[in-house]
Amino acid sequence: MSDLPRKAVTRTAKLATLPLSFAGRATWGLGKRIGGRSAELVGSELQQRTAEQLFSVLGELKGGAMKVGQALSVFESALPEALAGPYRAALTKLQDAAPPLPTASVRAALAERLGDDWRDLFTEFDEKPAAAASIGQVHRAVWHDGREVAVKIQYPGAGEALLSDLTQLGRFARLLGPLIPGMDIKPLIEELRERVSEELDYALEAEAQRTYAAAFAGDPDVVVPDVVRQSDQVLITEWLEGVPLSRVIGDGTREERDRAGQLLARFLFSGTARTGLLHADAHPGNFRLVPVEGRPVVEWRLGVMDFGAVSRLPEGLPPVIGRALRMTLDGRADEVYAHLCAEGFVRPDIALDPVAVMDYLRPIIEPAAVEEFAFSREWLREQAGRIADPRSAAHQLGRQLNLPPSYLLIHRVTLSTIGVLCQLGATVRMRDELAAGLPGFADDEPPDEPFDDEPFDDEPFDDEGFGDEPLENEAGRA
Repeated sequence: MSDLPRKAVTRTAKLATLPLSFAGRATWGLGKRIGGRSAELVGSELQQRTAEQLFSVLGELKGGAMKVGQALSVFESALPEALAGPYRAALTKLQDAAPPLPTASVRAALAERLGDDWRDLFTEFDEKPAAAASIGQVHRAVWHDGREVAVKIQYPGAGEALLSDLTQLGRFARLLGPLIPGMDIKPLIEELRERVSEELDYALEAEAQRTYAAAFAGDPDVVVPDVVRQSDQVLITEWLEGVPLSRVIGDGTREERDRAGQLLARFLFSGTARTGLLHADAHPGNFRLVPVEGRPVVEWRLGVMDFGAVSRLPEGLPPVIGRALRMTLDGRADEVYAHLCAEGFVRPDIALDPVAVMDYLRPIIEPAAVEEFAFSREWLREQAGRIADPRSAAHQLGRQLNLPPSYLLIHRVTLSTIGVLCQLGATVRMRDELAAGLPGFADDEPPDEPFDDEPFDDEPFDDEGFGDEPLENEAGRA
């Protein structure tokens, strides 16, 4: 069997090294500062050392520990390049180190879940996994009717390991805060823990994927592989060929980057409107560009995989989001503030300046203020930097605002998608996608002129995080 479900005491002891090591590094940092080194330089070194050890431990353990590593990777795009380099290196090691199930265990698992005659279901079955990750692994095969399929097998004991790791990590999440300035890690871990049971339930995943596949059947822009068969801890879907988004990020052409970015933004909004579901795992491993034979790149489609993490929004995305963004674009500060108060973004016991709140939000919608917006790592770092400085007025305002629990996942998915767009360096007509797929945004016409292009003094992009989860190989997340 895989070494994923190690004895709880062993896993707990390994995870316990993280806060102890961080405490030691904090003492080291204090000594360096007393010795005359700048706080900025010492802070940078602390972040780098913390990132290296964090991903080393999380990558070794897999399970819920690796899941947290994947979630934390959303911040890579927002880090200064001096830190982002080691961060990417640690994430690459985390991806490459995922241990697959032994062949005998794969056979035993399939026999238990599909029956002793499981081989009769396939004309071909590759026993070497095409992908291995935190919860399970994927094998490529040919179904008995000739279709190429992906066979996803859940690791034995994955659920127990996930819950145990996330519980343990939650106990010292606040100690990892210096890894990402301006970010509270504990709510992220709590959200992951709440969603574990759904992600482990392949019946729920199959239901969500069938919904998406039906909604996008024949669509010129998005393709979703259909479900072939589902049983306990095994999910078989059609195989999806294409260019992995991670490869487009690494060496894609300008046309490929822009096409992928436009379609990713389109899927974020139109997908929820058409299915009543929000795909909640927005990272490059779950997407690819699917060439259309004989057609130029501008007609390629976006392939979407892995529907284990979804949020059910039968009414679509809340219209209040679209209306607030539209009002912010139009400079209607009092109406924006009233909207946010009504939805619980401003606590009843706090009074804030409506103009300051609107200015705080302006960078969030900067991509929608122009006809086309060029996303970049530099832009994202600039936005992240505004909230990281505890001396800034924006940092203080961000701490006073409140993110209602019902918006937490929407918030994280949106930021993750923006992070992927920045990694792509894509030029996207974001305003078009918001108008077409975000309820409330198109109630009024866009302003004739975008808001001032002068740099904002203190406004942050947000106070939670940015980026993607570039952890999976070309077969997608297991």
